[in-house]
Amino acid sequence: MSFSVEFKTRWADFDANIHMRHTAYNDYAAELRLRFFKEHNVTVQDFTKENVGPILFEENTKFLREIHMGEDITVNLKVIGLSSKGERWKIQHEVFNQAGKLSAIITVYGAWLNLVKRKLTVPPIKFQEIFNEVEKTEDFKEIVLSN
Repeated sequence: MSFSVEFKTRWADFDANIHMRHTAYNDYAAELRLRFFKEHNVTVQDFTKENVGPILFEENTKFLREIHMGEDITVNLKVIGLSSKGERWKIQHEVFNQAGKLSAIITVYGAWLNLVKRKLTVPPIKFQEIFNEVEKTEDFKEIVLSN
């Protein structure tokens, strides 16, 4: 299943060069991830109830073309990698400009954090299943964890 959202950009997303500022791309990717969880019936309240939340280890952005002031964008989500119990994950976001041209690729590497123990953890089954259902990249690989 593919997942994407069209966003109306805001004046505050743009810099003095009249193109989208670099951090705005990552802000939209973060917003997309929250909407992705919500679409799969996982809310912030569920994170609190389960005492677990997503964290990022790494976030990389490759810029391919400008997005100009006033353009709307579309951002998608695909899974690049996933450990056997879903405790670690790699996600790719593609950001498209209003004309549908690929403008940036954002890659994030994350895990699940136990909010009480403040340690990495295996997520509840409900959370594991979410990433199993979403579209995978062509180069998808299992993330093998060492004990």
